[in-house]
Amino acid sequence: MVAALRAGDSRTLLIHGEAGIGKTALLSYAVAAASDMRLLHAAGVESEMELPFASLHQLCSPLLHALEQLPGPQRAALEIAFGQTAGPAPDRFLVGLAVLTLLSRTAEECPVLCVVDDAQWLDEVSAKTLAFVARRLLAEPVGLLIAARKLTADLRGLPELEVLGLRNGDARALLRSAVMFRLDERVGDRIVAETRGNPLALLELPRGSTVEQLAGGFGLLDLPRQALPTRLEVSFRRRFEAIPAAARLLMLVAAAEPVGDPVLVRRAAERLGIDIAAAHPTDGLLTIEESVRFRHPLVRSAVYRSASEDQRRSVQLALAEATDVEVDPDRRAWHLAAAAFAPDEAVASELERCSSRARARGGVAAAAAFLQRAFGLTADAGRRTERALAAAELSFQAGWLDTTQRLLAVVESLPLDGFQTARAALLRGHLALVLNYGKDAPLLLLEAARQLEAFDLELAREAYLTAYASAHSASHLGQAGVLLDICRAAERLPAPHGGQDGKSLLLQGLAKSHTSGRAVAIPILQRAARALAQLPDEDVVRWGWIAPMASHLTWDSDGSSQIYERQAEIVRAAGALAELPVYLSSVALDNAWNGDLAGARLLIAESDTVAAMTGSQLPPVAALRLLSMEGKQAEASALIATTIDQATAAGQGLAVRVAQWAAAVLYNGLGQFAEAAAAAREVPANDLDPYPQMWALPELVEAAARIGENDVARAALDRLAEMTRWAGTDWGLGTEARSRALLSDGENADLLYREAIERFGRTRLRPELARAHLLFGEWLRREGRRSDAREQLRTAHHMFAAMGMEAFAERTRRELVATGETVRKRSAETRDELTPQEEQIVRLARDGLSNPEIATRLFLSSRTVEWHLRKVYAKLGISSRRALWTASPRSAGSSSRT
Repeated sequence: MVAALRAGDSRTLLIHGEAGIGKTALLSYAVAAASDMRLLHAAGVESEMELPFASLHQLCSPLLHALEQLPGPQRAALEIAFGQTAGPAPDRFLVGLAVLTLLSRTAEECPVLCVVDDAQWLDEVSAKTLAFVARRLLAEPVGLLIAARKLTADLRGLPELEVLGLRNGDARALLRSAVMFRLDERVGDRIVAETRGNPLALLELPRGSTVEQLAGGFGLLDLPRQALPTRLEVSFRRRFEAIPAAARLLMLVAAAEPVGDPVLVRRAAERLGIDIAAAHPTDGLLTIEESVRFRHPLVRSAVYRSASEDQRRSVQLALAEATDVEVDPDRRAWHLAAAAFAPDEAVASELERCSSRARARGGVAAAAAFLQRAFGLTADAGRRTERALAAAELSFQAGWLDTTQRLLAVVESLPLDGFQTARAALLRGHLALVLNYGKDAPLLLLEAARQLEAFDLELAREAYLTAYASAHSASHLGQAGVLLDICRAAERLPAPHGGQDGKSLLLQGLAKSHTSGRAVAIPILQRAARALAQLPDEDVVRWGWIAPMASHLTWDSDGSSQIYERQAEIVRAAGALAELPVYLSSVALDNAWNGDLAGARLLIAESDTVAAMTGSQLPPVAALRLLSMEGKQAEASALIATTIDQATAAGQGLAVRVAQWAAAVLYNGLGQFAEAAAAAREVPANDLDPYPQMWALPELVEAAARIGENDVARAALDRLAEMTRWAGTDWGLGTEARSRALLSDGENADLLYREAIERFGRTRLRPELARAHLLFGEWLRREGRRSDAREQLRTAHHMFAAMGMEAFAERTRRELVATGETVRKRSAETRDELTPQEEQIVRLARDGLSNPEIATRLFLSSRTVEWHLRKVYAKLGISSRRALWTASPRSAGSSSRT
């Protein structure tokens, strides 16, 4: 690893193994070997786990003088995270990008080695940020060396080295070196076996045992079998108990002070009357120099656990009094809370203020932890209920679902007022949505929304929107009738003061579409779409994924594209990677509708990458659409079948319908019309799915007409017309005209096909336009108008080929051959062997973005972008960015807007 850094490469290594196995020794070896590098250190501390960014600040503090070199948003995010300035909570992924940039720029001077010990005790946001940085390091000489007792969820997937115990021969040799007399062979075997070759255990256990125990086995052989860390702590505790009382108290102060600040330890010790000079002999277990360090983390825990409750409280109080309230109010409050032995409203109130500060810095987990402690120190019944409920809400935001359930159970056992009852019900609904995939959530959210109406209409409106979205997602697999109940309840909400905004119009329009029909709903949804086009940024991040429904349900393709593009930019700029996969998938779906299949493929790849980093699990809606349009039968069929099985088990009815729609598109492209009709017929069977119905009905009309099931086709056309006529858009009316032409004859059919082509020509929906040319050409050939047919089919074939819609292109080629034209069968093109990320960088570079701008856009470092471009130049045989325009294929009409 050290050699690779000297060669200019990045490296990450996670060393894990049980306590005492030698991880810290390996870190020390790496530090000694990297003496010519810039070394950065951090260590997790168990009592610091709830303080946001604590370990990250420790790692980055030597570099804070260079913050001015960072782009403005990144600099502001780090300053807020580290408490240097006030401001809105920064997204942790923007903080991660800032740390990545800071390390990358530091590495321009010399290689950087970041050493992180005891990573199992990192605070949550620091752990996630370091994992983010580790996964983005590529072309800069930055090393991240992490040691942890166990693999935590945040660190899984990093390159790892498990450190195991010594083999028996080496273990016995090490044990003999630690014992100055002849060791009973049976005792030695027992120690080697029970320590499993753990080096620190082999060295430390003999030091805490008597000659009689080691020589003859008295006492040691009678100890119960225990976990190794506990055995080591027993050994350390024996040594600890053998030192003078003043030294023990000094060690307890150091154990309770997690930062290792010698000034603070000395101040607290003085308050307790400890003479530092007289107390310092600690048998090598503690050193106080530039920092406070224990011989091993287990020494700290052994010391702290060996103290009585009264001793711990007195030490915590001394530390609180020694901490400057202006410099570090949060840590002072934390010590005060640990010192409290009874409810204390002053401390609880201060913890509540700490929670607010933590939340402002983006530390939701820390905010939840502070409120949990505040709740435990609150005596007043009213404040106790409110703090418990607020802690539960924050715990849910932090993703602590078990803690949320536990706190919610406590809340529901306490006396609640009406608003608290409604908030608890809303939280219960959100939990059900996350835990049960929407099966139980709609009813719970509906009830919560009804209760919230009396207290907070805006919160009630959001609850109704979430309830609608959960019922819509569950679709035919959810509770019967609940969607209509949600819509009727939402309709009764009074209009907001000051006029209706996009949110209220969207909710009203969605409700009306089910209760009053599209004739009433569409004008409302059209107004909503115009308002939602300028949705505030904070609403975009929170619930903006629902907003494009207004444009889609009104057949407004341009409006939905504009909303998708704007939302993607907002979420990117916010660095909200947790939400970004949803938006990337939506933009990918929109790109596919518009015929930019190459762009859709890149966005899907990026969405999958980000989702893997954040743990998001989304139904593969965009991938289903892409594969069905490309006509990749084997790959698409496998994904369709898998999605239907998994979504059915999860209660995600909407995903099932989308997969069935994708199957209909796939089979229509392949010319397998019976299969297409069977797939499409599944979708309109349920009225809860406005999206799949409006998308699948045209597929059903086409497939049924082709196999002679005209009654089925006409029934589907009638239902389609109910959806399109009120919108009056080119997308809707073009779709209806094309479908109606399939069931018409003579001049009427001719006029309808031409109308469809004209209308689709005014949109960006190039696949729909190409399909209109194809259907018109097929009809003309059957009418014996071969010359006219060839004109339409040539246009369709060129468009399908340019977009990469291979199945539809082959279907068109067969029709052209039937007209008497010779058309070579397309073979799979050999594409330049660029990875999806390289293709995306090429697109952005062609659009004039600089390396730092591309890096910010794709959450990479500038050096990594430069590294990728060098690889691209080599693959394409070019030497400059300007040559990218001619050397790299670019889909007709494609764009890098997104």
